[in-house]
Amino acid sequence: MNPVRIHLPAASKRCAVRLRNSAQWLVILLAIASSSQLRAQFKQPTEEELKMTADPKAPGAAAVFLSVDEVTDDSTGIDSTYERIKILGEKGKELATVEIPHLRGDTRITDIKGRTIHADGTVVPLIVKPEDLLAFKAGSTQVDRMVFTFPSVELGSILEFRYLTRHDTSMYSSPHWDIQRAYFIHQAHFGFTPFPSFMHFSGGYRLFEVDAKGKTKSVDSLMWWKTLPPGADIKSDAMGRMSLDATDIPPIADEEWMPPVRSVQYKVQFYYLPATNFNDFWTSEAKDWSKDLDHFAEPTKRIKEAVAGIVAIGDSDLDKAKKIYNAVQALDNTDFSRKKEQSELKQLKIKEARRAEDTWSQKSGSSEDIAQLYIAMTRAAGLTVYAMKVADRDKGAFDPTYMNFDQLETTLAIVVLNGKEAILDPGEKLCPFQTLSWKHSNAYGIRESAAGPNLGHTPSQEFTANSRVRTGEMDLDARGAITGVVRLVITGQEALRWRQLALENDLGEVKKQFDQELGSTVPEGVEAHVDHFLDLDDPDSSLMAIVNVQGSLGTATSKRLLLPGFFFQTRANQPFINQEKRQQPVDMHYGEQVTDQIVYHLPAGFSIEGVPQNRNDLWPAHAAYVVTTTSQPGKITVVRKFARAFTQAKAEEYADLRMFYQKVASADQQQIVLTTSTSVMAGKGN
Repeated sequence: MNPVRIHLPAASKRCAVRLRNSAQWLVILLAIASSSQLRAQFKQPTEEELKMTADPKAPGAAAVFLSVDEVTDDSTGIDSTYERIKILGEKGKELATVEIPHLRGDTRITDIKGRTIHADGTVVPLIVKPEDLLAFKAGSTQVDRMVFTFPSVELGSILEFRYLTRHDTSMYSSPHWDIQRAYFIHQAHFGFTPFPSFMHFSGGYRLFEVDAKGKTKSVDSLMWWKTLPPGADIKSDAMGRMSLDATDIPPIADEEWMPPVRSVQYKVQFYYLPATNFNDFWTSEAKDWSKDLDHFAEPTKRIKEAVAGIVAIGDSDLDKAKKIYNAVQALDNTDFSRKKEQSELKQLKIKEARRAEDTWSQKSGSSEDIAQLYIAMTRAAGLTVYAMKVADRDKGAFDPTYMNFDQLETTLAIVVLNGKEAILDPGEKLCPFQTLSWKHSNAYGIRESAAGPNLGHTPSQEFTANSRVRTGEMDLDARGAITGVVRLVITGQEALRWRQLALENDLGEVKKQFDQELGSTVPEGVEAHVDHFLDLDDPDSSLMAIVNVQGSLGTATSKRLLLPGFFFQTRANQPFINQEKRQQPVDMHYGEQVTDQIVYHLPAGFSIEGVPQNRNDLWPAHAAYVVTTTSQPGKITVVRKFARAFTQAKAEEYADLRMFYQKVASADQQQIVLTTSTSVMAGKGN
């Protein structure tokens, strides 16, 4: 995924950056010379394409792309898109509705043409006028989506469409090629003709980039970041025009617990930079970031006064760090609460935070504002604190060879306590002190240090920090009916997830969703409903849920009562069991340990014939599965412990991973068998 660069004497960056140049006529001449490329007509399908009912190159696929053609041309300000899709299954009909996002004011979607071709060759043209709908609006930025639906789509149809995207010829773009799609692609062509100044530099051209902070930067390199199929690569001709052709592109993998698609999808991202290598880029960006952050988080007089009201003389550094953490966590974090409209902000006299003291004064701010406020306040308290900026793991992995600062989204605080660094997540609402959200653990980015800003990463979480303990007492009757209570004690990431859910929903909705998750694990015929929570709003305590259980658990025959051996596993689907091979790495977000202890109180007159066998299965250094069953007169106690110490696994480790989970799934099918000398009326079965 190394970037490729073209070194140029002088130029500028960014999508939609305007050209200042005294030779606009040259652009017009280039447009005339290239206009023939925009007259692409529909392609006559072959007999093989018409008759196709399944694709041997994509077994079981509901659709395939016969061809994809995307060309971006900054010399004319006209980009073209052309696609042909074969519908093979019902799900593939979803592709009949096409949405084309575009930036209002900067781009226009024109010349939309489409048609449906039936398997017998009948052509049904697209005659309905596409709708231009609002997709997203933030301030002055508005993204619209042009939407149209193909007519008369049926199994075997070929959907064919093309359109043009027009933008101002005094602007240039940074194309993103999605080489890989949700369905198999037979043929794909991508092209990019950069702005003329990037192909043939002339002193008459001058390009400028103005970044989000209003700073003008000199740019001299066109870069691209790529992840490509084997054998495919970007080619460049003598005119500087770039293209990529590929065939037989597999669909994007759809595998359990895979990394974010952004990290693994075949793609090319073009962009413009002043730097010529990633070391220079990140050195420069880290310095600028650190300077801006230190300005925002300056411990001003107002900040020092606030800190004086939070900490006490004689507090240890640990006490100071925790007291300030609790104080900023108590503020309204607008990323976890309802964001206010501009009119409401004006009425409440709330303004955009330009300094940390603004966030404190308004008692409100984004996650980033609150994290930087924490840095300011701990520095005001005399602690040594460094800032860190990381990529969120739920969105994609940080790649320093992709020279784009926008990869980094979250600010963390590194506090030195007793000579050791503690990484904190103050912007993550309800995240316990000295705990990171899983999205920010084992995450990479940049950080400050005594030696200056540089690249860095956060540590992985210990699996023991994330636990679920489920203990239950069940009363069983002769027909297999049960009543009981289960207590769930949850710590770590699962507790954080439920607490954050409670910020955005009322208690009734939280209970409803909790019940739904329980319902997917308890045996069929059994109902489990949460009665109440304890410490739902206290991140420093374990979260507890008290659950009432009732229903029909066992299958009764004339002399036996058959019960599932593991109360929470009879309907729980272990991952990886049904997938024989793996293309992508495994990312299970965080390690954890789950302990289930269920006590069954047996009906009178029953004896124990069989119980789950004691087990101790290991995937060395990765995971463990332990079962212990004890029997006493009138009572059986089943304890199941599952510990997963790993978070990520390579594709080549998949065979061992799957073998372990298969052992667990098989062992979880064991039963408890009770017998009686008295005839039992069958409750479920005969």
